[in-house]
Amino acid sequence: MGVADAVFGALADGTRRNLLARLGELGEASATDLARELPVSRQAVQKHLGTLSDAGLVAARRAGREVLYRPTPAPMSEAMAWMAEVGGQWDDRLAALERQLSRAGRAQA
Repeated sequence: MGVADAVFGALADGTRRNLLARLGELGEASATDLARELPVSRQAVQKHLGTLSDAGLVAARRAGREVLYRPTPAPMSEAMAWMAEVGGQWDDRLAALERQLSRAGRAQA
């Protein structure tokens, strides 16, 4: 599985997107701190953070008894490059369709 696949898989879940957004705001937080703001358990948050970590979207560091998580957005660059490439292909296809429809309209006139 490529980096983009892991990123898209991790971001497919709304809770993980919320966690990543919240970490982006805070900079760094523990699973306990993040769980206080969500309607899920700390264990569920921990599992979601593990998925984000596996995708390379968060990094963990131990601070005493706590594990603090911070966002690491670098893996998103491959996913964004893929989206830009696909978006460009769609732009090309839509432009070709527009040209075809324009020619068909002129032929009927």
